[in-house]
Amino acid sequence: MARRRAAVPQGPFHVSPVFVAQAQGAVVTDVDGNVLLDFTGGLGTLNVGHANPAVVEAIRSQAAAFTHTCFHIAPYEAYVALAEKLNAITPGGFAKKTLLVNSGAEAVENAVKIARYYTKRPAVIAFEHGFAGRTLLTMTLTSKVMPYKFGMGPFAPEVYRMPYPYAYRSGQPDEHAFLERAIAGMREFFKTHVAPEDVACVCLELVTGEGGFIVAPPRFVKALATFCRAHGIVLIIDEIQTGFARTGTLFASEQYGLEPDLITMAKSLGGGMPISAVTGRAEIVDRVHVGGLGGTYGGNPVACAAALANIAQIEALGLCARARIIGQRLHSRMLGWQTRWPVIGDVRGLGAMQAMELVTDPGTRKPNQELTATLVQRCGAHGVILISAGSYGNVLRFLVPLIITDGQLDEGLQVIEDQLAAVLR
Repeated sequence: MARRRAAVPQGPFHVSPVFVAQAQGAVVTDVDGNVLLDFTGGLGTLNVGHANPAVVEAIRSQAAAFTHTCFHIAPYEAYVALAEKLNAITPGGFAKKTLLVNSGAEAVENAVKIARYYTKRPAVIAFEHGFAGRTLLTMTLTSKVMPYKFGMGPFAPEVYRMPYPYAYRSGQPDEHAFLERAIAGMREFFKTHVAPEDVACVCLELVTGEGGFIVAPPRFVKALATFCRAHGIVLIIDEIQTGFARTGTLFASEQYGLEPDLITMAKSLGGGMPISAVTGRAEIVDRVHVGGLGGTYGGNPVACAAALANIAQIEALGLCARARIIGQRLHSRMLGWQTRWPVIGDVRGLGAMQAMELVTDPGTRKPNQELTATLVQRCGAHGVILISAGSYGNVLRFLVPLIITDGQLDEGLQVIEDQLAAVLR
């Protein structure tokens, strides 16, 4: 840690004060020999687990053949094969094409570029509580100021931010009334902020990641998709954290009956390797001129091989079904905690993408950032790596590898329960 402080800027944060020596499945071993359960899954990148043998073998085999040529210089089959696979498995019964790049932020940037090029319109709609990345455009799209945007301006122009339908913090106890107001507000937004004729795209997370695992209500999503279709607005669904079985289906869009114009993917696409993708309607993606998309490392052959093996493992191991089981177990356990401790204001999620929001008082719903941070620290000290989320830093989110055993899951949850009890005593 002393060497890290001396050599690495303070900007890159870390939630756990350990250095990893080895990791397998859902278990991490640090350089001091401590064994910890990873309830963050490498920040949502390891749905098939740490060092999945099939992924490791694919990496080893491809690296022995060649590690890089640059797809723009000398193409290779793995890029094409992965594009074909993503075209086949993403929602949408229409012709699709796929661009491969390196990170979630890069996928979002390229999706916006494609939408602007296709529509010849400038404006982009993002959402409150959304997170898109740390580059200039994706920082602009991101809602949370501290730590992501503070002191980093000026930001990119022609980005407009719409309220996210956040039921718990809406102040509206009646769900029907809340949705009616949210949908009316969405339509009003296009009258008071930006005309639909100027909007190239809407970027939406169906379950917010960094925003605290807020699940978008299906009625709102349907109304938004209908509005976009009626006005020629490209609908970009961000599946970077929800994708690849996390929510109980391969993509969260499937549970909404959505066929997005463009889908952005990263994180658990590569099984731990840096790779991301934009998949969408062929007539939209193919509109950009030759040379208008790409990058030196985009669709690196080793990362492509890892991604193909990773997707094969998700299918072979039945991880969509496993995510639903994990989600039920997490949700049920947290509801029990909520009954015992009212400081757990809300329990929510989709599939294995589950979270609980902590408050100082259930009546006022004031965010309890201090309790959240204390739990992350104490659980880490007792062998469970956790990470918080939410615009107010008061949400505990669970991104366990989907290959976690029932015994490991129960052991980790017991640690969290014990620490909740200890702190709240």
